[in-house]
Amino acid sequence: MHTRPVTRLRRRGSPPTTGRSASMAGMARPAAAAGGLLVALVVTAGCGSKEGPAIDAELRPQPELSATVDPETTAKAREAFVAPPLSDIDRDARWIDRPVRDGLVLLRDQQERQPAVATVAEALALENDSADANATILSALGRLPEDGEADLDARIDRHTTGDLGSTNPIMISTSAEFDVLGLTGFGLFSFDRDLEPFAAAETVVSWQTSADGLLDKVVIRDDLVWSDGQPITAHDVAFSFTVIMDPRVPVPAVRSGTDQLRGVHAYDDRTVVFFHREPFATNVWNINFPVLPRHVYAATWEDDPTLKDSPVHVQLEAKPVCGGPYEIVSRVRGQEIVLRRRDAWSTVNGSRVREEPFFREVRFRIIEDPNTSLLALKAGEIDEMILQPEQWTTQTGDDEFYRRNTKVTAPEWVSFHFGWNLDTPFFADRRVRRAMSYAFDHDRMLETLCYGLYAPCTGVFAPGSWMASRKKLAPYRQDLDRAEALLDEAGWVDHDNDGVRDREIDGRLVPFEFSMLVSQQPHRIKICTLLKENLEQVGVRMNVRPLETTVLQQLTQEKKFQAFFGGWGSGTDPDTSDNIWATGAGRNFINYSNPEIDRLYVEGRRELDRAKRAEIYGRIQEILYEDQPYTWLYWRNAFYGFSRRLRGYVFSPRGPYHYAPGFGSMWKPGRE
Repeated sequence: MHTRPVTRLRRRGSPPTTGRSASMAGMARPAAAAGGLLVALVVTAGCGSKEGPAIDAELRPQPELSATVDPETTAKAREAFVAPPLSDIDRDARWIDRPVRDGLVLLRDQQERQPAVATVAEALALENDSADANATILSALGRLPEDGEADLDARIDRHTTGDLGSTNPIMISTSAEFDVLGLTGFGLFSFDRDLEPFAAAETVVSWQTSADGLLDKVVIRDDLVWSDGQPITAHDVAFSFTVIMDPRVPVPAVRSGTDQLRGVHAYDDRTVVFFHREPFATNVWNINFPVLPRHVYAATWEDDPTLKDSPVHVQLEAKPVCGGPYEIVSRVRGQEIVLRRRDAWSTVNGSRVREEPFFREVRFRIIEDPNTSLLALKAGEIDEMILQPEQWTTQTGDDEFYRRNTKVTAPEWVSFHFGWNLDTPFFADRRVRRAMSYAFDHDRMLETLCYGLYAPCTGVFAPGSWMASRKKLAPYRQDLDRAEALLDEAGWVDHDNDGVRDREIDGRLVPFEFSMLVSQQPHRIKICTLLKENLEQVGVRMNVRPLETTVLQQLTQEKKFQAFFGGWGSGTDPDTSDNIWATGAGRNFINYSNPEIDRLYVEGRRELDRAKRAEIYGRIQEILYEDQPYTWLYWRNAFYGFSRRLRGYVFSPRGPYHYAPGFGSMWKPGRE
């Protein structure tokens, strides 16, 4: 049969279609839940920690120690582990005191050393049209309240683009779940805006680590209660570890890292010890996982390890028992989730034991369409939202917007990509994946669809972060000749002269035609449509398939896709990305496998010297760049619209919410 390379069907300069473009831990003032998680934003507003999609996958067997342990081995290890007496531990361990802090106090101390550069009135009179104006607005409106200044009866109406998959804190995975369950869930640890860990003073009395790095001992406070009035104890922490490590329980996001522990044991109601396998650099993050109420789930978990199918778990989904400062009081699926401040968080037995959160009520409005969201912001129906490039540039500079709102921007470690399923015949070959990256018109995306606001992305770690590669990894740019040559080399040529590349697979000629899954957000759809047009020029047919958020999440989690548009936010430690790239890891949706990557992740967590760790993770980034399992697109800084009445927003690499105090520093002033 005669074969020939496909000729381009469009001129290289064909313009793309333009149009409108379209944030677990530490969100509350109290303890951050599962701080090492990557915040997955694939199906919600934004991309890893352990940030959208998350899901079941065959767990990889790994010699020695691995971040993802074989279920059978894990179960046996749990059964075999016997904790030694606490008296023996205290006798033999040389304990090192670790920090116990209040994120709000840390921020207040910092702000006292950095006076505001303008008054609130001066900041609200500004349009955010320059770097100086942006800095002034952040300085003046990001301040914490003086005594009596905050309206403690206020409600905040927050925006989210997707509903919760679950209200159970150990099921946390999507951006929406991080936002909501970070306020309702209970945890022992948190981290500040520089991603430095500490035990949360709201829940912990003391935290100590043994000198050999194999033990962590935590004494929790005795004034903590669940929303049903039962006390929160160390036994809840140990029980939660047992549930998380049950391989039947579908919690790959939370299990990642937690599975590196040998065991967790409660010696009494207040003392819990974490036993590590090795003195890993990541141990400080592995002990940070959400906590379940033992008295609720002890009788239900074994019968229904899905934690969602049985009648009692269905009821708990609707009315969960909460341990954080807020509890869920109402939920209309697909529309809104309403949280209310728990009086028992701040006051126990008639005594004030913790500060009250600044909002009595938090309402999450679920609005998937960004244009509808902007209308709601302008109308005062929501108090905050992430602004898409066109909205920031052309739709938020007039009196209509500034009458009720202002806007700010700040650096944030959030990246987006096209993900290629390597288990399909299309993308198993690295040459094909690299061809996809060369075919795409990155410049048009950045300049036209993203309005020049975003920076090109070359891999998993943000430029300037300590773990990023020190090599100058050149961003991909469109090169259709190179794309065609790579497709030819991989055997994808036009055998039947119909203008579409094909290849013989199992005796059948298979055309190169696939679908790209994407959420129903105009900005993302337009980026995918641009790729579709680019691929037509090299003889590849792509179908853009917009989906409702929860459907997209399910399909990516179940690996029922050929390609998808997604993104990841940053974890607190580069090791958290093991959950995405290690062979068989829980959120390795694309079925990527590279033994060298697996080896480097193990080496990285064993290395205690940060400079040497940086070299290891830099090499991981370089290998992934060479393999192109994703076509990395751009780094998205934070661009937010906020109500003029909202105060206290302060940004970190994880945005304004996903650290401590995060959301806990936000407030509204009393009415004048």
